Amino acid sequence: MSASKRKEISQLSSDIIQDDINRIVAEVGSTFKGRKVLITGGAGFLGSWLCDAILRLGATVTCIDNMSTGRMENISHLLSSSRRVFKFQKSSVEDAQLREKYNYIFHFASRASPEEYQQHPIETLEANSTGTKNMLNHALKNKATFIYASTSEVYGDAQAIPTPESYWGNVNPIGVRSCYDEGKRFGEALCIAYSKQLGLDTRIARIFNCYGPRTRADGAYARALPRFIMQALTNDPITVYGDGNQTRSFCYVSDTVTGILRMASIGDLKGEVINIGNPHEVTINQLAETIRKLTETKSKTTHLPPQPDDPRRRKPDISKAMRLLKWEPKVDLEEGLRKTIEWFKHQLHQ
Repeated sequence: MSASKRKEISQLSSDIIQDDINRIVAEVGSTFKGRKVLITGGAGFLGSWLCDAILRLGATVTCIDNMSTGRMENISHLLSSSRRVFKFQKSSVEDAQLREKYNYIFHFASRASPEEYQQHPIETLEANSTGTKNMLNHALKNKATFIYASTSEVYGDAQAIPTPESYWGNVNPIGVRSCYDEGKRFGEALCIAYSKQLGLDTRIARIFNCYGPRTRADGAYARALPRFIMQALTNDPITVYGDGNQTRSFCYVSDTVTGILRMASIGDLKGEVINIGNPHEVTINQLAETIRKLTETKSKTTHLPPQPDDPRRRKPDISKAMRLLKWEPKVDLEEGLRKTIEWFKHQLHQ
């Protein structure tokens, strides 16, 4: 492929993301203008979207990432064009030495794909324990607002559907997913302790199944939705674990990032825990069939043995987000899938 063709394809991929960044900026407002922001895990999927959006909102951004799951291609455009307002530091959050002062710290550094964190349980626990404590201490020194990326996984195999923030969870503390489930639960407890005992403004976003451009679909990093898309685009079998009747609620990335930024920017939310997700619940079989239809693939669906401790249902109660953040998702599943499929098509041709 010629260099000019690769450049054209790269621009098309960028255009998809920039359209969504414009949507986020229009909905968040000017709270971050002139502020200094630290984003851990900033070269990852959600972290890199936060870097893009917060820079566009007028802030100076420092990104920390040890590149265990992050990708330099997610932030390379910022390094080349935004050097005065964007800095990158390759470091783990456990060992990061920070000298600058920040108004906001977004702690998003952690492995998040089940296959991947099960291969690295100790590192996953460290990022959400020692790493969280290190970032909280830095926030305390600066009196910064601290936003912690938690997860719907803290609910485990929830028995309350839709699941409100008041639900305590149904988690196996020694199961194969516990390094992530319990790591995030400990991280939440640490945030609340710093808020109650030391007065730090901590806020916890429980994020449900986010997807969109920059989601990894390779190897152990691949979750169901990006894996299905890549399998469909290459006419490989779409592999579903278990019977496929387990459900998830998928939220497009621009909606998720908007919710997170509104949670960070609105005053008087100290100590709050808020679900950020889309309440539209679908089975994994329905997801696979929708992707088959949208890609017009020749792929057939095959079923593999179920994954251990895999939650049967996942559906957030977002009434708290609607009330406190004046936020709810606006991108339906088919629209979000079309955008994501188009982005993956461009990646295949680069």
